[in-house]
Amino acid sequence: MLRTLCVRPAGVQAVLLRRWTHNIPAIDQPLNFINGERVEAANTDKTQEFELVEPATGKVLRKVQSAGKGDVNRAVAAAREAFDVWSDMSGMERGKLMTKAAQIVKENEDDFVKAEVIDTGKPIWEARYDIQGCTETIEYFAGVAPTIMGTHLPLPGGSFAYTRREPLGVCGGIGAWNYPYQMAAWKSAPALACGNTMVFKPSQLTPITAVMLAEAYVQAGVPKGVFNVIQGEAETGTLLNLHPDIAKMSFTGSVPTGAKIMANCAKGIKQVTLELGGKSPLIIFGDADLENAAKGAILANFMTQGQVCSNGTRVFVHTSVLPQFLDILLEKTKRMKIGDPFQEDTMVGATISKAHAEKVLGYIEIAKNEGAEILYGGERVIPDDPKLAGGYYLGPCILVGCHDDMTVVKEEVFGSVMSVLPFDTEEEVIRRANNTCFGLAGGVFTKDLSRAHKVVSKLQAGSIYVNNYNVYPVGVPFGGHKMSGIGSENSLESVNHYTQVKSVYVEANDVDCPY
Repeated sequence: MLRTLCVRPAGVQAVLLRRWTHNIPAIDQPLNFINGERVEAANTDKTQEFELVEPATGKVLRKVQSAGKGDVNRAVAAAREAFDVWSDMSGMERGKLMTKAAQIVKENEDDFVKAEVIDTGKPIWEARYDIQGCTETIEYFAGVAPTIMGTHLPLPGGSFAYTRREPLGVCGGIGAWNYPYQMAAWKSAPALACGNTMVFKPSQLTPITAVMLAEAYVQAGVPKGVFNVIQGEAETGTLLNLHPDIAKMSFTGSVPTGAKIMANCAKGIKQVTLELGGKSPLIIFGDADLENAAKGAILANFMTQGQVCSNGTRVFVHTSVLPQFLDILLEKTKRMKIGDPFQEDTMVGATISKAHAEKVLGYIEIAKNEGAEILYGGERVIPDDPKLAGGYYLGPCILVGCHDDMTVVKEEVFGSVMSVLPFDTEEEVIRRANNTCFGLAGGVFTKDLSRAHKVVSKLQAGSIYVNNYNVYPVGVPFGGHKMSGIGSENSLESVNHYTQVKSVYVEANDVDCPY
């Protein structure tokens, strides 16, 4: 998905951390969490097990059973029962418990960070910022909870009307694998603040931290059943979004899967929030600070091994500064250390899986066949540490000689592959930037703020950055236009997606009726 904070703290030294062993309870104990406790899946069909693989090493840590129909029913039933208690609390009461849960996460931050690195393969400093920033999201919505209210409308003769903003009921959430803790926090925090309960399914590739967050909620005093976690693959997700007692689905992932979820929800007229793919443009004008522009391009392409939906993978550079920009970009990219994600100076960790790494490398081969030139990277790198030989580490790839019709320029790669495209005029680059079915994000680097605001107004995307990229402080709405999604997360906008309005008319006079 994306980052709440994106840069390493100034002055961080290259410190080799002790390599943690895989003995944290989040991995060794059951990974389904229903009605306030870890439980084994009732499903005993061995064909429905999936492997939990550590991306950094390729090691299979354990097998996990997918939650079946009975497990999904149990989780939804628990959430339904908890809804009566949770929704009846005041916003202040809910907010206090959520604040306490956030504090518990902070007190156990090292365990969350360790689990996130094991789960995703991303560098530890990146995982630390993910945990810290998204815990702030829980605190933010804890503060929002007491403010959720309706309106009052005076009417003639002393009559009046008022509105109530009420929770929807049991909400379902399905997260992506690139930011697993963020998925659980971003979806649960607004849902719970509004008085809903939730059944959440993390990606089968990254199942750990959602369960840890569920434990933190219960430890904080949130009633059992308010936040449940079920594990599984596509079939489990389908069981969840087709369940008749689910009032709303929130999904982050691919466009094809999002379309299926939306179609399933349409059968029950359920509300949906979808955060889907992107092929976002990053525009660098001739007057830009090229040092900052190069940093922005790296943040827009190479964080989390390029596995970020909002990434600005189409980097449009004005022809007048293209050579200088590429020199700076190349110099910075060459300094990016690839290797053990548990080392603080590692900047490129492991790609999530062998299959995904091969998909990314396949896009690079297609690009070469279509005429692109690899300026740097684009190959599998095997670290010196033999423990990491089973992981898939890819060198950040810079492609030049690209044109708009190339497959790599049109399709979401979801890997560290940057396509650099020259442009000449403002009108031209806006037209080319918008020539996509996606509309998730975009960026502009220029010293001319008048131009920046003009271009921002023309770009067809839900989130635009001016002279930076991929920074999302809590409170800033995140959501896509066009095929990149429906709805917004991470802000007050979310309250509208997790509540419904009820209008109440109160008559202060005799009924005026002709009958």
